[in-house]
Amino acid sequence: MGDPSGFLTHTTRELPKRRPVPLRLLDWKEVYEDFEHSALQTQASRCMDCGIPFCHKGCPLGNLIPEWNDMVYRGNWREAIERLHATNNFPEFTGRLCPAPCEASCVLGINQDPVTIKQVEVELIDNAFENDWVKPIPSEVKTGKKVAVVGSGPAGLAAAQQLTRAGHDVTVYERADRIGGLLRYGIPEFKMEKRHIDRRLDQMRAEGTVFEAGVNVGVDITAEELRAKFDAVVLAGGATAWRDLPVPGRELEGIYQAMEYLPWANKVQLGDDVVDADGQPPITAKGKHVIIIGGGDTGADCLGTAHRQGAASIQQFEIMPKPPESRSERDPWPTYPTLFRVASAHEEGGERIYAVNTERFLGEDGKVTGLRAHEVVFNAGKFEKVEGSDFELQADIVFLAMGFVGPEKPGLLENLGVELTDRGNVARNDAYATSVDGVFVAGDMGRGQSLIVWAIAEGRSAAAAVDAYLTGETALPAPIKPTAAPQR
Repeated sequence: MGDPSGFLTHTTRELPKRRPVPLRLLDWKEVYEDFEHSALQTQASRCMDCGIPFCHKGCPLGNLIPEWNDMVYRGNWREAIERLHATNNFPEFTGRLCPAPCEASCVLGINQDPVTIKQVEVELIDNAFENDWVKPIPSEVKTGKKVAVVGSGPAGLAAAQQLTRAGHDVTVYERADRIGGLLRYGIPEFKMEKRHIDRRLDQMRAEGTVFEAGVNVGVDITAEELRAKFDAVVLAGGATAWRDLPVPGRELEGIYQAMEYLPWANKVQLGDDVVDADGQPPITAKGKHVIIIGGGDTGADCLGTAHRQGAASIQQFEIMPKPPESRSERDPWPTYPTLFRVASAHEEGGERIYAVNTERFLGEDGKVTGLRAHEVVFNAGKFEKVEGSDFELQADIVFLAMGFVGPEKPGLLENLGVELTDRGNVARNDAYATSVDGVFVAGDMGRGQSLIVWAIAEGRSAAAAVDAYLTGETALPAPIKPTAAPQR
């Protein structure tokens, strides 16, 4: 332990500042300013070397957090990134996008602000790339076995990299026109610039992973062809069937799912020729009164995107009541607490409205013009209307950001004939194997909608299971057994 009194001497949790709102709304770059290494080392010194590192349990990947905190404090940056990469293939993704359950379980968090684990993580990998320490790790031995990975999100990429490094010939299929899954088209540029994906893909290609974008497996390649061509298949297509809002007026023009909206803004930033004469993508919030239904991360992504497009006004609905400012008795340490959080997009404007339910959409000439809603209370496991709380709001465009209900069934899953759980996810055993021999599943497609850190952990574990299936044994780490994501 580098500084045994660090957590006593440095009691203030410090994070990099966000760029001023008026400035960052002029571009799509990431919102955070640079963070000095000296300040980061001070923050790393707050790690307590607590003896029982609950942060390990909080992190599905089992990241060796106290070890690389100590190494950063001592200035051993290269050794630290090696320890981080030992458990996490893509810390540049988790360091930007993970909600950091590790910090919620930090022992220091019992009576102080927890260690800035997530910030140390992202600074470690960014520093490693800047110093050209992230090199391809090709396998020295080839097994001659071929593996198909369907889906190029975090679970698919993690499985592919692990299996390639184990010596298998891995092909990753993605139905979108670029590799990355929701990382590419679901996460706005201001949360994670896509250069972070591209430089990691360069490493993976150099290791031998083959990527095939624009291929809809189950349509362009049949399930039979896939199984005939490959010795094993990993399903990692995510939970992409979105939750809808089937109320009167849903058919009106101007009501879109978040994932019908968000990809267009990313395509513009990637240089695609998809804009109209005014420089706007096909779905835009420019000059419009916007309502976002859904108060989670995807709703915040829509919020920040609408701000940058120049929305006239934005209101964000959440059916749950406003969360508490601090950890409540319902969420004792070291569990992940439900708290009132302010994302960068919330700082930029808009109104957050809690405990409301949309009753119907209003429209004229086939286009949405507003909605009617009412307040609700949660009682005995269900939402009840507050009588006399009805209200109407103007809306030129509405975005539905209410999450996902599982994987899409038509096409590949139906043709493969894999068994499903009662929640509609792909069923699997403790070795990530589906009911079809040689077909495995990882990430949200089997777990249900969850966190990026779980997706990477499951991708790594599924890779170990596939390696053992193909060769009879494996040296790949398997951080977790498969479970279902907890229902909200």
